[in-house]
Amino acid sequence: MNLKEVLKMADEMVFTKTGQHLDNLQEAILRGTLQGETYTQIAKEKHSDESYVRDIGSKLWQIFSEELGQKVKKSNFRATMERQQIPIVSHLEQHHNQISSVNFCGDTKHLSNILNSNPSTEQTSNPQETPTLHQDLSEMPQLGAFYDRTSHLQTLTNWILQQNSSLIALTGISGIGKTTLAVQLIQQIKDEFEYVIWCNLDTSPTLPEFEANLIQFFSQYQKQDSPTTNQKALSLIKYLQEHRCLVVLDDIHNLFSSGELAGKYQPEYEEYRSLFKQIEKLSHQSCFLLIGWEQPRELTQIKNPNTQINTLQLKGLDIAAGREILRDYGLADIDNYSALIHRYQGNPLWLKSVATQMQELGGCVTELLLNDIILLPEDLKDILQQQFSRLSQLEKQVLSLLAKTSDPINLTQLLENSQIPASDLVNALQSLSRRCLIEQQAKFYTISPVLRQYAAIRLGG
Repeated sequence: MNLKEVLKMADEMVFTKTGQHLDNLQEAILRGTLQGETYTQIAKEKHSDESYVRDIGSKLWQIFSEELGQKVKKSNFRATMERQQIPIVSHLEQHHNQISSVNFCGDTKHLSNILNSNPSTEQTSNPQETPTLHQDLSEMPQLGAFYDRTSHLQTLTNWILQQNSSLIALTGISGIGKTTLAVQLIQQIKDEFEYVIWCNLDTSPTLPEFEANLIQFFSQYQKQDSPTTNQKALSLIKYLQEHRCLVVLDDIHNLFSSGELAGKYQPEYEEYRSLFKQIEKLSHQSCFLLIGWEQPRELTQIKNPNTQINTLQLKGLDIAAGREILRDYGLADIDNYSALIHRYQGNPLWLKSVATQMQELGGCVTELLLNDIILLPEDLKDILQQQFSRLSQLEKQVLSLLAKTSDPINLTQLLENSQIPASDLVNALQSLSRRCLIEQQAKFYTISPVLRQYAAIRLGG
């Protein structure tokens, strides 16, 4: 059934139930749902309040549930409507032999009665016709203040719901807001999936342990066709193929080695590479979202626009969003606030750290900021230490070189000022870039004032 046919069929059901045809907003909700859009996207397109759109959508699903005699909701509306085609055509063929002229705008209430009264049709024989939502978000952090990441939110939503990406890496330096963005995303799209689970890898489970936990989550909701106690559970990839699943892996960097270039697996976690390749290569309808300071090297290398893998590297907040943070700490009106936000790269956690120190110590600290002094509160040093402790010796050497100058420096100058072989230097720059510790502008490299000062202290630059 094409979009036009589904909308016509839906319109007839609504008219049969209410005596009124679909209005513009109702049609937009159905059209958006069929095209994989979220309520947020539909509301934005129609310039409507999201809660109002959700309420109208809920009433539509109730109408269709009553007309079709089965539970209909946003997540299964498309599949439910598509399943109507075969039984309807089959019945009319027997009586009219006119498949090519089937009119889906006829008496759909009568057609739904046909479906519900005929036990031989696929409609009644499919035990999984109405997917139930299962969510385990016990490890997902609570959503705190969410500062404007609208464009990033739209990008991730599009990748997952419209492009059906199978593997997405969300990376960025510590404190930049990766997890906060992911929590906001999951809250908005979780009802589009049959299964949603958030897994924090701070305990660094081996792959067999991780797969066993996921399979247990999926299998506990499966209807057992046989009472056999030793019935073998499906493999993980089979669950991903048979169901629409969203799996979030937070703190993915815990799988990688410290003291090495970015993204190198620890020996006991090498098997995760095979899992991610399976997710990339095999056909399925699910999505894995990886969050962390680093990402697997094999993800970074993929540049094919047709691939089902995407990477989003978060940068700092803009001045307006950064000022919201300062406003929350009563500092929105300090002199030169934009310079302060820029100095701390718009990093939400860094800004909160320095804002707390400014708030506690008052005007004397504010005066220091006018002189371009970089404040490094102890909690901010602790945050930076966590990331610096993962660096290889080669990366530390390169950061020390960059910390010695406030001006951007190119590859030739770096080679002249060091004894590092060209190939090793390039690899180190690539790794530091993946860690978001350096910035590249054309052919020049630099580091932020905060990182420069910390590197000078920590690495002796």
